[in-house]
This record gives sequence, C-alpha cells and structure tokens, in this order.
Amino acid sequence: MNEDYLWDRSGRPDPEIQRLEETLAPFRYHVRPPSSLAGRLFHPWRPAIAAAILLAAAAALWRFQMAAPPATQWQVASIEGQAHFGSRPAAIDMAVPGGQAVRTGASGHLTLFAEDTGRIDLGPDSILHASSSRKLALERGGLHAFIWARPGQFVVETPSARAIDLGCEYTLNVETSGSGRLHVTMGWVAFQYSGRESFIPAGAQCATSIRGGPGLPFFDDAPEPLQRAVAAFDENDGSALAAILANSRARDGLTLWHLLMRVPAKERGRVFERLAGLVKLPAGVSREAAVRGDAHAIDLCWDALGLEDTDWWRGWERKW
Repeated sequence: MNEDYLWDRSGRPDPEIQRLEETLAPFRYHVRPPSSLAGRLFHPWRPAIAAAILLAAAAALWRFQMAAPPATQWQVASIEGQAHFGSRPAAIDMAVPGGQAVRTGASGHLTLFAEDTGRIDLGPDSILHASSSRKLALERGGLHAFIWARPGQFVVETPSARAIDLGCEYTLNVETSGSGRLHVTMGWVAFQYSGRESFIPAGAQCATSIRGGPGLPFFDDAPEPLQRAVAAFDENDGSALAAILANSRARDGLTLWHLLMRVPAKERGRVFERLAGLVKLPAGVSREAAVRGDAHAIDLCWDALGLEDTDWWRGWERKW
C-alpha cells in the first residue's frame, strides 16, 4: 500500500482501503451550521436591513450637518430693532452661520464685521445669506459695504447681478422683484450678469434689472435728461438713444463707452462719433473697428476716458 494515499490521498490507492472507505461512507461527518444559526446568517432580508441601517445613519449625519452649518468670519457688531439668523434672534458677537438667512425687521439694522474683509451694514426688511466670509448674497433689502479685502476677493450676489468689490465702499439695494441699484462712493465695483459687465467708479451708480442684468452706469452729477434717458434705455426703449447722445458731456464718456456695446451694430457708428467728439481717442482707433466690435479698439476707447486702464481691469478679473 502506498502510504501517501493515507496521508493526503496523493498516492496510488490500495483496493482494500477503497472498499473500507465505501463501506464507511454513509457515516462520514458533514460540517453544517445549526439550522437556527443558518437562518439568522443567510435569510434573504438580511441585506435589506443592513442597507436600511446605513441609510438611516447617513440621514442622521446629514441632518446634523444641516442643523449646525459652519460659522463664517462675520460677527455681529451692533443691532437695532429685530434681526434673526434663521429662527434664532441675533446677538452681539454672534458668528454668522454659513448658509442661513440673516433677516432684519421693518425697523431693524444689523452691522457685521470681519477682520480680514470689511464691514457690512444691513438695512431694514433685508434678507442676506453668507455662504462664506468672502461671498454673500443679498436677496432683498439694502446694505452698505466698506471693504478692505484685496480687490476682486469679495462678492455680493443679487438675483439680477453680481457685485465684485475692487477696493471700495458702496451701497446696494435689491427690490422684491430682484431688480436693484448700486451706488459707489469709493473705489470701483464690477457689476456682472450672464456675460454683461458694467464698471462703476466712485461717484457713479448703475441699475440692474431681473430681465437684462446691469444697465448703463452714469455719474451722480450727470444731467437729469441723461439720467432719464439711461433709465428708459435700460428698460429696452431704443428711442432713448438719441437723448443719451444729445445730453452727454465729456465726463459721460463712461456711459457712452458702455453704450457702445449695448446697441445694435448699425447704431454703433453714432455712439462712436459722439464719444470721439467728446473724448480724444487714440489715432489708431477707427470707426470701422469700433462698429465691428473689435476688442482692442474698444479697450483703447476705455483707456482714453482717463479712468483706470484696461491692463488694471485684466489684472483683477476672476472667475466666480
């Protein structure tokens, strides 16, 4: 007999051993888990229970995270009247929670302060959301912002435009319709919406509408007929173009430059001629280039206004 067969069944089997194995086969021991344990381990609804437990745990974690949003760097510096963060009354030195609505009552005023960013004064009947320390959203009402963060770092979203701070102080108001107005008292603000931009310097203002985004900016001391014509043009009244051109001064080149790309191509020649009659444009800028919307020609027209040049603007452009 080959002994290897007895150890690991690898050798040649002995006939006598094979007959003995066949005789004893019915009594061979088979390893099986107890029926009750097998039922508990292998019942078909066990995976469903495990999945339900995992889902319940995930939902509980999500609710916890939603109930306790992270705080931003903004803190309450002063309060007048009623103001709330979500359902909680605001309190001095309270940190503004990210994502929750800050609401002021009909006579409420709230001042927010962030050491690295600036100060925000929120007016009555306002709704403000702070998604981060550098990005706010004004849903309704008014705010006054004094910002010392680096230009291009601080943004306020509204339903009809995005106000990008370029080192400034400004007032922003939003109506219940979503339209609004921005007035700059120091520095610059870029007003953007769906590819349309308005650049607003100190001493100027700009309306924004839920239908068209930022309108034409104009200086506070612009002639009253010009201001009325700008308001009409912003409401899609094309007949207001003649009044804008007729009532513009050299200082109103700010308005004419923005107008240049807001009118149909067939009207750009009129706007360019009026701008060239009020502002000394570089010799290399032609009427034809401006009419076809040549970007370099449009930039040179801006540089001729005596405001910050386009190299400065390009330096602060940022994707939000």
